[in-house]
Amino acid sequence: MGRKIMVVTAAYGADQVRQAGGQRAMLPVIAAAGADGVEIRRELFSSEELLALPALGESIELLGLLACYSAPVPLFTPDGTLNPDLSWYLAEATTLNALWLKVSLGHFRDKQSLEELRTLLNESGMALVVENDQTDCGQLAPMQRFKAACRVLSLPVTLTFDMGNWLWVGDSPEEAARHLAPAVSYIHVKAAVPHHQQFRAIAPDHADARWLELLNQLPSDAPRGIEFPLEGPDLAAVTRHYVNLLREE
Repeated sequence: MGRKIMVVTAAYGADQVRQAGGQRAMLPVIAAAGADGVEIRRELFSSEELLALPALGESIELLGLLACYSAPVPLFTPDGTLNPDLSWYLAEATTLNALWLKVSLGHFRDKQSLEELRTLLNESGMALVVENDQTDCGQLAPMQRFKAACRVLSLPVTLTFDMGNWLWVGDSPEEAARHLAPAVSYIHVKAAVPHHQQFRAIAPDHADARWLELLNQLPSDAPRGIEFPLEGPDLAAVTRHYVNLLREE
């Protein structure tokens, strides 16, 4: 079996997901496209949908999809302590039968709270991956410090490498790959182009070859998540095109 391709529900846009009836309604599209799994986004849930996580997990399993769970929260709070709600997010990921929970780093201060984190992860049995986000906390320097601390303490935490977010924070994606690749277990694939003094994500085959060269610097066996806009009258066909592209490259 080739590398795993996950589809991030947010790639369809929050409005499209809501109009379709929520993330559960996107699952048949993702399954029809031949993807291996889905990244469920907590920020796209209504309060009612959050109460229906067991049913969502069952739907994912019935369609033969894998799941991962993304919560738009920092691992560490501004005072450097562990997010007090982390155990809740880990429990939600477990309810979904997710392979891992993804969060951003937040305000990491060297080795603080990491033993508490170890205890939480051991108790939950859920894998945790930490992503470089579009804030100062997601820059290369703090991500390197966190990676080093996890290595020293043999902490079972790996990284999500978002290929585009480095540009948002003014870092070189290629340099980030050189430093972080050994710790990367999941890749958010996207290309990005300048847009109004910032950047916007675009499909990789609408960009130059930089995205592919960067992808080749990252672990070839890491699952790849589609996190660029998926648009068109036939969403299953559009999704299938990119599932096949990322599985082959």
